[in-house]
Amino acid sequence: MDKDPFPNFEKALAELESLVEKLESGDLALEQSLEDFKRGVELTKQCQQILDRAQQSVEQLLNPEDESTAEPFAADD
Repeated sequence: MDKDPFPNFEKALAELESLVEKLESGDLALEQSLEDFKRGVELTKQCQQILDRAQQSVEQLLNPEDESTAEPFAADD
């Protein structure tokens, strides 16, 4: 089954939940368990990055004057 290497958050979370269920069942061979675990780690990192970006966006919307979240544009001379 081909997996999208960069699914959106909802798809990544659904795939992660499915992998957890399969791993918790204990019915997988060791190699398949390792592959699924590796994919789960990748999906977890991806979901965390998406959540981090969303949190930054919310913080910028709530605090538009906060200089710590926005960097000024520096033109090359």
